[in-house]
Amino acid sequence: MSVIIIFIQKAIVQGMGILFGALGEILTEKSGNLNLGIPGIMYMGGIAGLMGAFFYELGTENPNPAVGMLISFLCALACAMIGGLIYSVLTITLRANQNVTGLALTTFGMGFGNFFGGSISKLAGGVGQISVSTTASAYQAKIPVLSKIPVIGGILFSYGFLTYFAIILSVVLSWFLFRTRSGLNLRAVGENPGTADAAGISVTKYKYLSTCIGAGIAGLGGLYFVMEYSGGTWTNNGFGDRGWLAVALVIFAMWKPLNAIWGSILFGALYILYLYIPGLGRAAQEIFKALPYLVTILVLVMTSFRKKKENQPPEGLGIPYFREER
Repeated sequence: MSVIIIFIQKAIVQGMGILFGALGEILTEKSGNLNLGIPGIMYMGGIAGLMGAFFYELGTENPNPAVGMLISFLCALACAMIGGLIYSVLTITLRANQNVTGLALTTFGMGFGNFFGGSISKLAGGVGQISVSTTASAYQAKIPVLSKIPVIGGILFSYGFLTYFAIILSVVLSWFLFRTRSGLNLRAVGENPGTADAAGISVTKYKYLSTCIGAGIAGLGGLYFVMEYSGGTWTNNGFGDRGWLAVALVIFAMWKPLNAIWGSILFGALYILYLYIPGLGRAAQEIFKALPYLVTILVLVMTSFRKKKENQPPEGLGIPYFREER
């Protein structure tokens, strides 16, 4: 029983960073933009949050964990949103190819994170390896009392702030998309921007806002990995393929934020499953790591056969909109 509980806990821990990335991409894709720069944006959010906390702790004799959390959170959010703004200007205003721009943003974001992650100690005067243990401990703090409940406490209440924030954000995003007028307008822009424009909806405004805010949400996935998962330390290329798993999760969840919650936990479980199967060689381990992608392909094939509108991507996804061609 204890092994099962630990496995579930580890699956949730692995999945939450992926969930942030998927939620950000769901919001972006609902506007019709396809941002393949999510992996790079997660790197940008992670290193920006870490740098904010690092310099705060470096310049403060007795750093306050709550202040460190706020600074790192805002730095991660702002840096990731800047990445989303860059993507928006290039693809919406300058009409650059979305796929090429997204992949370029991923390359840039990963390089940005690894560069500053590898050299920040020198920039700070040779202090040493980046470590923000004070701020990270605040992110990792468990829910008092409830986390001590046998079994249930370990599974449900033994995580940090960002884990519960991701769940709450999923619910809020689902409510926004499917229960509000603004959410309806956003989905209309993603389905048929020409019709939405003719109805008086500002296509450019919705695309810009959803892409920038979506990037900010995805950047929190990087912050989660650095603070809550890694305990306030940075490792170059440490995110692995989690950014791409977030993009795959969007398809698996069928563009629904609530589906992304349990989908992220499933992806997290599949991602670490090989660790709990004894005797696997290196090749077999890599096959198990590919399981989330294989499951996503199966879901994509199944939904394409069913042809249910609610399970399909936005009709205008990845297609640039030119008002003069309406």
